[in-house]
Amino acid sequence: MQARVRCDEAPAWQALHQRRSSSGTQLDLAGAFASDPIRFETFSQQAPQVFADMSKNRIDRTVQSLLLQLARECGVEAHRDAMFAGEPINSTENRAVKHWLLRSPRGASADPDARLVHETLDAMLAYAERIRADAAITDVVNIGIGGSDLGPQMAVTALQDFVSPGKRFHFVSNVDGHELAAVLAKLRPESTLFLVASKTFTTLETMTNARSARQWFEANGGQDVARHFAGLTTNVAEAGKFGIETSFGFWDWVGGRYSMWSAIGLPIAIAIGAGGFRQLLAGAHAMDRHFADAPLEQNLPVRLGLLDVWNRNFLGFGSRSIAPYHSALRRLPAYLQQLEMESNGKRVDMRGKPLSAASSPVLWGEPGTNGQHAYFQMLHQGTDVVPVEFIAVKRASHKLDGHHALLLANALAQAQALMQGRPDPGGHRDFPGNRPSTFLLLDELTPASLGALVALHEHRVFVSGSVWGVNSFDQWGVELGKVLATDIAARLASGDGGGLDGSTAGLLRRLRASA
Repeated sequence: MQARVRCDEAPAWQALHQRRSSSGTQLDLAGAFASDPIRFETFSQQAPQVFADMSKNRIDRTVQSLLLQLARECGVEAHRDAMFAGEPINSTENRAVKHWLLRSPRGASADPDARLVHETLDAMLAYAERIRADAAITDVVNIGIGGSDLGPQMAVTALQDFVSPGKRFHFVSNVDGHELAAVLAKLRPESTLFLVASKTFTTLETMTNARSARQWFEANGGQDVARHFAGLTTNVAEAGKFGIETSFGFWDWVGGRYSMWSAIGLPIAIAIGAGGFRQLLAGAHAMDRHFADAPLEQNLPVRLGLLDVWNRNFLGFGSRSIAPYHSALRRLPAYLQQLEMESNGKRVDMRGKPLSAASSPVLWGEPGTNGQHAYFQMLHQGTDVVPVEFIAVKRASHKLDGHHALLLANALAQAQALMQGRPDPGGHRDFPGNRPSTFLLLDELTPASLGALVALHEHRVFVSGSVWGVNSFDQWGVELGKVLATDIAARLASGDGGGLDGSTAGLLRRLRASA
């Protein structure tokens, strides 16, 4: 693939800077709606399973046109096509990026890995159905970290209405033993299945937890490790040494934060069944095809990714708040944190040159309406402007009278209040308003709609990263802390503080001192 033009080298970049004031920082949203009767239609769009209203953002038609021009000048379309063609666009690791292949229907792709993908999927789903039918297994514990935990945990939580009765699901990721101990206290060895999710079967936190889980299992009378432990790994040999006989692997072109569609999704498949998992894949595939085929002007991942660039680089918004107005989506903010901040939290471009423009914003959030009684005070009246992304579901699955209408009313009201404000010059009740938000709406929360929603965010992150010129598919920043932790663990045992900085050495002494 040819080298791409970085955003700050593109003519549209300078044109956007010239429009920054009139079309952004000084744009009055209430006035923009008053003067444009079709603003909502212009800045909203239906995509597979997801409707997006972007009209409450500080953007106008000229900026939208220039952002689309910027995407073309930066080669976003060619970069996208290279990903779907299986080219090694993860250049620092010389790998293809093919998580989209994991949700491509059988026979829909000529990619050489498609056959193996479906063989693995079929085997994994058959195993999931066996576990679902096994009444002796009442608890499933997923042991992983990062993408091996966040995606499956988010999806199982989100799809609780579809989870098989008679099964409880637990997720352990933190090497802090308090987390594992709290889970183990609820379990019986004879009725528990442990899933050890580590591509290499060497991940420090995961393997520490896995070994402790096996020790607990055996110490409490557990029999037959092979029946009660399964591996989600490509290192079948190491899994075998652990006592695991059932393993499902995946490929080096599956990044951890994109892996819930692979064997890492086994806990999801056990929870919602083979049919539900295939619906999850189908929803994501529909969004894949939309991203691959829709013209940029009607391409929702493109429009959202470009809006993120506008907010970050031209309006100076350093963070984005995720506010899902559905309790089942409570783990979505944490999942999106990894997806965006690990993908685009980079300071050099694909060529290794320092960026001259800011990259990933900070993502954070909490479900509504809880967030309204926690941090929304700052959103409405604080000194920083923080774009908010509301995510709502049109139809509830529960039958409780009045709850869902009140929930949706709150979501709409918060977005309205952020935009409109309420004047009280010089007073404590002054709401400045003109604060941007985006509203994503699903008709129902189902496996298909969740799949589409997650794929939408994957592709939007791709778009903004492509414009910034970073490699969105490596994560070297995760490595240094891991290396140093191994060294310090040995020092905690020995007490050797030689060569350490004063702070680390001082903390080491304090941690080793007797009470």
